Amino acid sequence: MALRLPHQLGALAGAPIKSREITTASPVNSSLSVSPPLARMHKAMDLNHKPRRMNPVLATAQADLSVACKAFAVETTEERRTHKEGRVGGGGGGVPVFVMMPLDSVTMGSAVNRRKAMRASLQALRSGGVEGIMIDVWWGLVEREAPGGYNWGGYDEVLEMARKVGLKVQAVMSFHQCGGNVGDSVTIPLPQWVVEAVDKDPDLAYTDQWGRRNHEYISLGADTLPLLKGRTPVQCYSDFMRAFRDNFRHLLGDTIVEIQVGMGPAGELCYPSYPEQDGTWKFPGIGAFQCYDKYSLSSLKAAAEAYGKPEWGSTGPTDAGHYNNWPEDTHFFKKEDGGWNTEYGEFFLTWYSQMLLDHGERILSSAKSIFENTDVKISAKVAGIHWHYGTRSHAPELTAGYYNTRFRNGYLPIAQMLARYNAVFNFTCIEMRDHEQPQDALCAPEQLVNQVALATLASEVPLAGENALPRYDDYAHEQILKASALIFDRNNEGESREMCAFTYLRMNPVLFRAENWGRFVGFVKRMGEGRDSHRCWEEVEREAEHFVHVTQPLVQEAAVALTH
Repeated sequence: MALRLPHQLGALAGAPIKSREITTASPVNSSLSVSPPLARMHKAMDLNHKPRRMNPVLATAQADLSVACKAFAVETTEERRTHKEGRVGGGGGGVPVFVMMPLDSVTMGSAVNRRKAMRASLQALRSGGVEGIMIDVWWGLVEREAPGGYNWGGYDEVLEMARKVGLKVQAVMSFHQCGGNVGDSVTIPLPQWVVEAVDKDPDLAYTDQWGRRNHEYISLGADTLPLLKGRTPVQCYSDFMRAFRDNFRHLLGDTIVEIQVGMGPAGELCYPSYPEQDGTWKFPGIGAFQCYDKYSLSSLKAAAEAYGKPEWGSTGPTDAGHYNNWPEDTHFFKKEDGGWNTEYGEFFLTWYSQMLLDHGERILSSAKSIFENTDVKISAKVAGIHWHYGTRSHAPELTAGYYNTRFRNGYLPIAQMLARYNAVFNFTCIEMRDHEQPQDALCAPEQLVNQVALATLASEVPLAGENALPRYDDYAHEQILKASALIFDRNNEGESREMCAFTYLRMNPVLFRAENWGRFVGFVKRMGEGRDSHRCWEEVEREAEHFVHVTQPLVQEAAVALTH
């Protein structure tokens, strides 16, 4: 039974956050993936083959489908649901579904990857009732050659394709590297001139206590230092966003409805504490703190001196174990007398998490001023770190920069920061259930999602969701439907709402297989109906089945184009 909101907010205000006892549930289908991590597991499409010429019969079918698609999937222009990300409370009107595009939608040569396949796929998504797409706009592609030299090439074309078929766009300002993690089938490094700067000054990279450098994203310790050809990293991000705004001004607010601002590895506001490259980290290890570059250590030294404990400023915790340890393997994270629950632990974790919050604040402040009066929403993505959630210390969350323990809510400060900039809180692992995950690692994605949802409710911040891993089964769809409804207490309308949007991972040939496409269209239809719809599910499902049949030729064309 759901708690009344006052009791739930009591936990948010600082009272102990008690997780219910995690027990082993009945086993699930062995084909369901056990949770390796999150955004890093996203899979790109293989777009390296030339598309086959469209069959004349399918071309005729595609033309004939246009009227049906408009009438059946999205009604008329006047009736069509508007993007809901500005709405915080209320609910019941449905959740728009976006679909993530392949990581390599634009090539290193700044061209659309497999143009005909892309066009057919976008039309198929539109035919299925999808609201729009999410696409990574890679810093390492657009500003690759020289500072201030922006080549929007392929993005101009992809966004124009989306506009023509009537799809909305969530554009991700991807200031991180793509490649090196499981699921990264392509490699897109940071801009060449940035890589050269890091080579000259290795402390621009995140660093662990053993001296291992992480090149996925520039260390936040250097945020305000003019070390990139005379500009600070934050200035580089700001200039990039400003150039994007100026180039795509004609699409802002109409086609482009959201700017998701990348703030760390995988585009998430976090430290790169669980790097999979070269097998450094494996699920469900606790990860490692990433504050040993000289710029971060300089900040730690100043904080320790201001606190009156200068001896705490020379290094981070030295007893926090290694990447693949579990909490009880370490002195710092163990439940009894662990260093995390001491004065020193509180000092260090407060500094470490505040550095991350300050980083987010700097970038969001810039993004808000750049996109002001453009009718687009700003959003930020937060990692869904659900393993060892049932422990007292929540070690993997702590190393990632989220000061969330059994006795402290680490997501409320993030939600409050986003509220100051009217930004959307985007969260992953929405499709996961607790009992699907390894119980010995005390994984609890459902409890984590609920905690985050309550934090956004208390802060009056819109919440959007993503699935962390590719899933095409009804069981995952049902969990997404349940999680997106955000029902905290059915007896009080003021305590319930819906997610403002959901982004589905990912467009690829597997999605367009007949059995998967049928389930997906039904899922999109049910998400669009909303929690308070008075129509029975059987009626909705019959409509979805009919529409799948009507659009089959178009979907077949997309599938063929993607696989040949």
